[in-house]
Amino acid sequence: MKRIGILGNIGSGKSYVAKCFGYPVFDADKEVGKLYRKEKKVYIKLKKKLPKYFKKFPIDKVDVAKAILDKNKNIKKIVKIIHFEIRKKMNIFLRKNQNKKIVILDIPLLLENRINKKDDILIFIQSNKKDIEKKLKKRKNFNYKLFTKFKNIQLPLDYKMKKSQFIIKNNFTKRTVMRYVQNIKKKIQ
Repeated sequence: MKRIGILGNIGSGKSYVAKCFGYPVFDADKEVGKLYRKEKKVYIKLKKKLPKYFKKFPIDKVDVAKAILDKNKNIKKIVKIIHFEIRKKMNIFLRKNQNKKIVILDIPLLLENRINKKDDILIFIQSNKKDIEKKLKKRKNFNYKLFTKFKNIQLPLDYKMKKSQFIIKNNFTKRTVMRYVQNIKKKIQ
């Protein structure tokens, strides 16, 4: 099984590009949402580490945002708990799809949390900063300070780009993205 890791800036279109490949996608952001809504053990771990912020289950993303914005240390505590669970979910996904030729890993902190393997195919999604900001501002409950906190725990984009075997220049049009995707699919198959 070949594993494709999708890298890029927050809001660069990683999830959209991941879906365009047509292979099974492990979407870490969706899985985090499920953890907050359905996994009481995650709530218990967060409540134990940050009792001031986590008082009810299911976990409200507003409480997560408050914790992250309140103290710099909090984001690392939350990421450590969440990524431990995300790694487990990813392993279940990989076992479930073990007969597939290719799977896509859409995990924002793939390199940062050393989830990638040496032989993974890495694709960097490059997007114009102004286009990203325009898209992010349209998102429901977008918070610039929260965006900045997450950017600060990520590796530099230059580093991610250098680590990648392929670069997709996303101008947020389906036609352009599909052209890149088709070219990459031909090269890796």
